[in-house]
Amino acid sequence: MDLLRDREAATFAEWLKEHPGTEVICRDRAGAYADGARQGAPAAVQVADRWHLYHNLSEHVEKAVARHRACLEEPAPEPEPEQTPGGQAPPDLQQAAAAAAARRAEESALAVRTRQRYEQVQALRAQGKGIKPIMRETGLAKETVRRFYRAATAGELLAKVRDGRPSLLDDYKPYLHQRWNEGCANVRQLHAELTQRGYKGSYGTIRDYVLPFRETGVAPPAVPGPPKARDLASWILTDPDNLDDDEKDKLAQARARCPHLDALAGHVTGFAKILTGLHGDRLDDWITAVEADDQPDLHSFARGLRRDHDAVLNGLTMPWNSGVVEGNVNRLKMIKRQMYGRATFGLLRKRVLLC
Repeated sequence: MDLLRDREAATFAEWLKEHPGTEVICRDRAGAYADGARQGAPAAVQVADRWHLYHNLSEHVEKAVARHRACLEEPAPEPEPEQTPGGQAPPDLQQAAAAAAARRAEESALAVRTRQRYEQVQALRAQGKGIKPIMRETGLAKETVRRFYRAATAGELLAKVRDGRPSLLDDYKPYLHQRWNEGCANVRQLHAELTQRGYKGSYGTIRDYVLPFRETGVAPPAVPGPPKARDLASWILTDPDNLDDDEKDKLAQARARCPHLDALAGHVTGFAKILTGLHGDRLDDWITAVEADDQPDLHSFARGLRRDHDAVLNGLTMPWNSGVVEGNVNRLKMIKRQMYGRATFGLLRKRVLLC
């Protein structure tokens, strides 16, 4: 057992060369470990850990669910055929509220920062710089730079944020509509009441949402929001036997309403059966089926499986996994947090190995 100074491929390879005889290397999906293993122990069998495989799939599933969450929004009730005093039909308040929220999202600090970062990354890319040089120059995380580097437009990045982030107001809209129709049009009062009920959003979100109601003085029936993207992804990724009846019903409704989510859930179930049953012989067929479907987020996952095919196949066929060391990994992270910035690597290594 040992603790290496960093996660660089060269460091790992050097350690393996100093300790010959390694036969099996079970690892996560990091490319540095794969490269280090190839350089330091070329005869060893590399095995992609199954937990990390499913964790990688989970990240792509959450993105796919966020992309299609809008498909699950309940349709607004049909407005009553009444006329305003000026003889004009009343505006679609649901649509007006959504438009106001969209305008606020476009002007938010997050949207402004996203557009600025996108322009910065794309300008550096136009100079011929790769992801790592841009990381060093901007100070942004690798995954952040990769997303901004590959995105066709800033709008693509903002769309993913908007589609995947339900409003903090969603759960409080029925009460908000009720209070408005009872005559409470004071936004500060409404904000105070919602805060007492657990709302953690801003005053401005409520102000912009109720702005269309002032045109007619009445709020339409509140339409329940779709399930949160994280909840829906969790239901798709969970063994159906471990879901309660309410979760099963909501998942079934989502699958019936959105063909993309239905297909996504089918692919996840197929991969879970391969993983839990160690049916690595089915992996290539699963990848082919995914690549033939309209599932861009799963396409990214499938490309990663192909790049690391031998280790993934071994992980889905052989009994090896990293479970026996995960407790030590958790302990290591705890010690690192205790010592961050206070001591040298030498002391950290001794604490991990000897304590």
